[in-house]
Amino acid sequence: MDKRTVKEFFDRCAQWWDEDMVRNEPVIQQILDNAGIGPGMDVLDVACGTGVLFPDYLARGVASVTGIDISPEMVKVAAAKFPQVRLICGDVEQTPFHRRFDRVMVYNAFPHFPDPAGLIRVLAGLVKPGGRLSVAHGMSRAALSKHHAGRAEAVSIDLLDEQTLAQLFSRWFDVDVIVSTDQMYQVAGTRRQDPPSDRA
Repeated sequence: MDKRTVKEFFDRCAQWWDEDMVRNEPVIQQILDNAGIGPGMDVLDVACGTGVLFPDYLARGVASVTGIDISPEMVKVAAAKFPQVRLICGDVEQTPFHRRFDRVMVYNAFPHFPDPAGLIRVLAGLVKPGGRLSVAHGMSRAALSKHHAGRAEAVSIDLLDEQTLAQLFSRWFDVDVIVSTDQMYQVAGTRRQDPPSDRA
């Protein structure tokens, strides 16, 4: 899997993406609760697609939402729907932000990044100390594997089991959410202060 292939795949999907979307509202709200999404937060949505969670963030009274996605066509659709959201077309692992966020969310997107450990390292640098990072899916690992089989197989890797992902988090985060059920998957934690070796 390479990122150019991922970008091209999601560009092709963008125009019908929302039509195929199925939302499990109780699960989404549980994911947002576990992520600590609430009033006054500055939120970064990584691989935001067409903005699936944007209305949920806004309904919770966040201070700002920034979405980033590698697919120009996904960003175009999101921008047309949510002019109040700052949108960036780019690779989050290569984009300089010059700021940190209270909450960073990766929702229904983690398997489309070829280097999970590298992604967590980058995202750790985008979360304020005391802020939270959440990786979540609105379905089980088994259901996700089945969902990605076929047309999305070339742009996906297997979702890490929750304990392995929690271990990747643990260098920077105090992990307090580890969930893997028939309905959802989520790992989330609170960013510790930067260790001396990570400080500029």
